[in-house]
Amino acid sequence: MKIICIGRNYTNHIEELKNERPAEPVVFMKPDSAVLLKQHPFVIPEFSQDVHHEIEIIVKISKVGKYIEPKFAHKYYDEISVGIDFTARDLQARLKEKGLPWEKAKAFDGSAVIGDFLPKTDFASMENLTFGLTNNSEIVQKGNSSLMLWKIDELISYVSQYFTLKIGDIIFTGTPEGVAAVKPNDVLEGFLEDKKLFRIQVK
Repeated sequence: MKIICIGRNYTNHIEELKNERPAEPVVFMKPDSAVLLKQHPFVIPEFSQDVHHEIEIIVKISKVGKYIEPKFAHKYYDEISVGIDFTARDLQARLKEKGLPWEKAKAFDGSAVIGDFLPKTDFASMENLTFGLTNNSEIVQKGNSSLMLWKIDELISYVSQYFTLKIGDIIFTGTPEGVAAVKPNDVLEGFLEDKKLFRIQVK
């Protein structure tokens, strides 16, 4: 299983981090060891003092594909969910300053929360999905897939130019504004429309 992540896919998030708007999708990877095991807490790693939550819509690839045309991309996934791309923001900033890859800040153990998957047929449109994250029952991030710079099918097509997509691969599609640091004893819950798909305790 590969975890393919998209950065800078929502304008307001680009602006809140004072990043440059990209001309094409920003792509990075997480290893399968980044997946936070079910029922396990998220433990803040000792190498960071500023780990941020980033709620995202995620899709699970259901068939093998390469060089997928956008008009056919919808045939390559049947299920969607939400997840968290945990980011060690302080470490990422140091890496970016030096022009180095982000993996140490983005792909560490436990940095990928994957919620329970639902059939995409449960939803009227992939281009109008409301999702959000609560921290201790307070809404901290809220977004809608209509605000993506590149929609889900466009992302599947784009990444398939570089990586063969295989059954079970996960694509994180980018986060909206509202990212912030997590603290011990925080409880994070992720929602897609009105459905709660994960609950994580921070330690």
